Amino acid sequence: MLLLVEAARSWGTVSTEIETPLKKCTVEIPDRPVILVPILRAGLGMVDGMLPLVPDAVVGHIGIYRDEEMLRPVTYFSKLPASLRVARVVLVDPMLATGNSASAAVTLLKAQGAQTIQFVCIVSCPPGITQLQSDHPDVEIITAAIDPELNDFGYIVPGLGDAGDRYFGTGAAV
Repeated sequence: MLLLVEAARSWGTVSTEIETPLKKCTVEIPDRPVILVPILRAGLGMVDGMLPLVPDAVVGHIGIYRDEEMLRPVTYFSKLPASLRVARVVLVDPMLATGNSASAAVTLLKAQGAQTIQFVCIVSCPPGITQLQSDHPDVEIITAAIDPELNDFGYIVPGLGDAGDRYFGTGAAV
């Protein structure tokens, strides 16, 4: 939730009048639709905290896993709304490690018409930030922490291990 608040600092807004139980009032809302796109599976753990802040947001999904030998992304699923071109797209994944999965997801979003994309993560590291900025300098990165390095397996150190396994209680890294 706090990371979305930080991302929203750069959003344009428009004034609109709403009816409360007591009286009408004017509030500021995002100037364009918001689409949250978690990278499956770990990104799903972040969406529930964001939706209360943008209850009208649409949620798309991108499934990407990392080939453990090559440390390269493999896309296996994509279900995105048609309104990407006019929306503010918030791509979410807890980790920005090598940057390859995030970059592949951004490439896919742009190919489907997305023009305004932010990447929100919890933990990142310099190699991942460098890779995503190199591939997509127009994408703003919002992160809570920058850990110093990657290990030989492409995991952020000290990091969290496998965020999807931790969130869903699967695998050895729980």
